[in-house]
Amino acid sequence: MTGNQPEQQQTDNGPKHKKDLTRRKVVVAGAGAAVAVGAAGTLAASGAFAGEKSTAASASSTSTAGEACYKLTSETTEGPYYIDADKIRRDITEDKEGIPLTLSLKVIDSETCKPIANAAVDIWHCDALGIYSGYESLSTGGGGAPTDAPTDAPSGTPSGTPTGEPPSGAPSGGTGGGVHQDPTDDERYLRGTWRTDKHGQVTFRTIFPGWYRGRTVHIHTKVHVDGEWTDAGYEGGHTCHTGQFFFDEESVLASAEVEPYSTSTTERTTLTEDTIYDQSGTTGGLLKLKYNKKNIAKGVIGSITMGVAPDATNDGTSM
Repeated sequence: MTGNQPEQQQTDNGPKHKKDLTRRKVVVAGAGAAVAVGAAGTLAASGAFAGEKSTAASASSTSTAGEACYKLTSETTEGPYYIDADKIRRDITEDKEGIPLTLSLKVIDSETCKPIANAAVDIWHCDALGIYSGYESLSTGGGGAPTDAPTDAPSGTPSGTPTGEPPSGAPSGGTGGGVHQDPTDDERYLRGTWRTDKHGQVTFRTIFPGWYRGRTVHIHTKVHVDGEWTDAGYEGGHTCHTGQFFFDEESVLASAEVEPYSTSTTERTTLTEDTIYDQSGTTGGLLKLKYNKKNIAKGVIGSITMGVAPDATNDGTSM
């Protein structure tokens, strides 16, 4: 994995599995690090993922025969804020405050329903207030207004809420191509890459994402195959899937009652209003969620199986 360079487009000649062998190399970082504990105490990731082991074990015991006829998981664009796998790690929380989220993913071949082992899975998303690491100065987060902010709007200010897509430079999730932006800072929280096991499974520890103008709550993902894992990280191969994961409205409304999400001043786009989610449920990336309905702050477990075409190239840069 090569850092900040966008994925190259697939060429028209040669076997599919040999196309787009973009050099991918990363430095292994923090794989054995302890879970970070944020200032929010009980809202930090530490000790809040007790359900992870049982969830993974349950998924491992699922027969591939029971997964027959999986549809291809929806492809999306990568958005402007993708960074090519800076960190090989399962816990991407760092010190960010928020509701703990265990994300249990499974990758299978949509035709054979066989698990895809040794794939490199990237995930990245904004923090609880809509800010992306690496792009803090460009993100349109929803933090509270300054205490000395004027209370009355200037005369002539439109009273309506802005409509349409975010302006150029704002996180768009890839609408209309989502022109890639170069990182503006060295922060890399809430980003990471990990390897699928023999069952095609990979689990990440992170926080429940927040939201920003024009997009519903979501997590970005990429699946890379045909590469090689080395002591330095992951090299070669191609991107067979670029997508996003989504959260149902009930869970998002519950999260909005918990700090720091509750301090956001940004109007939220609902799941049905989002321009990226295709309303197709699991096929479109809608996560299955488990949490205490009376206390979501204790943590959430999200899971999904992604059906991909391993010989295809879907790098999300040409949509």
